[in-house]
Amino acid sequence: MIKEPKKDVKIAFRKPAYPIIPELMGYLEKYNRTTKSPLLYDDLLRFSGGISVYDKDGNDTLWLSVFYAETEQREIEAGLNKIYTLLHSDGDEDTLPYLTVDSIEFCTFGNSKPFRIRVRNILNDNYTNFYIKKADASRIYGLEMEDLLSPNRVNYLVYKDTLIEEHILGIPGDVFIKQHLDKCTELEKSQIAKEFVKFNERCMVGLLGDMRSYNYVVIPTHDYDHVVYRIRAIDFDQQCYEGNLKIYLPQYFKENFRMVKLVMDKLKTNSIEQYRKEVRSVIAKRLLNSHERYLDLVAIIKKDSIAPKEHVVELRSALQKLTYNSKFRNCQTMGDIAEIGLDFVVKNYRKTE
Repeated sequence: MIKEPKKDVKIAFRKPAYPIIPELMGYLEKYNRTTKSPLLYDDLLRFSGGISVYDKDGNDTLWLSVFYAETEQREIEAGLNKIYTLLHSDGDEDTLPYLTVDSIEFCTFGNSKPFRIRVRNILNDNYTNFYIKKADASRIYGLEMEDLLSPNRVNYLVYKDTLIEEHILGIPGDVFIKQHLDKCTELEKSQIAKEFVKFNERCMVGLLGDMRSYNYVVIPTHDYDHVVYRIRAIDFDQQCYEGNLKIYLPQYFKENFRMVKLVMDKLKTNSIEQYRKEVRSVIAKRLLNSHERYLDLVAIIKKDSIAPKEHVVELRSALQKLTYNSKFRNCQTMGDIAEIGLDFVVKNYRKTE
């Protein structure tokens, strides 16, 4: 049950990037997640200067709008336009003459230090953002888990040590809480509370950590005579890494206090439990419908080392105490822990059929 956190959960150290092992690359090739990109992440690091990007209120966004030497700028932009076609149209080059790069921005905050690229179609002025990051095995596992376990589809490509991610549309959670939440009707607030419970449960079951308000988006959708809200993760860096179980529960971050209070004010205990069960049921169905892919993925995570041993020991002990499942005791990797947790969800679903 969601309760008001007594104190904030903190992440002590910056997570290192983990390399893609050959088995994971083979999985990505099997499921069409690889490409041949004209640019690597390191190519974009050769910028010669940058200007701070501010939001409409004059606040520093911690992004830099970067530029390159004249001899490189044209080559970089041509490569980025090609990457756009790889991500959105399987490399169809017919649209290349109508594409232009509006901006290349570099983020100085966070683990992945991504580049955000804005490509515009000059025929109609519509633009699309995408990201180029250093490929990290943890993040890739997170993206795959999101695609498997959540109602959201994820579009990304990998080339060598470079990760290309589609931009996820929505209102950043911290912005929504600050600027939009108070304007919602009481019925909408109840619906948002329900979605936060489901999001909280999905993160814990999938072992996706660090879902502070700026690491997810709130997506409003107009449905006939009302607005439906959904919550979706946008940062998958802390997949299966931390040892502290609370880091996998968004309810324990101070940035989410308003959301937690909404749940406490709007939902009764039996409703919260109902929504948690609904999430687990949906996850089980998704795993059963994509069983071969899930088995392929979890077999690789079990072999991979994506967290310090002490994190594995701490998390397996916490989950054993929480679930009374003795199988967690023998887990040697984060993949072992994820498999036991997800198998438990599937078995419970089958019992109810």
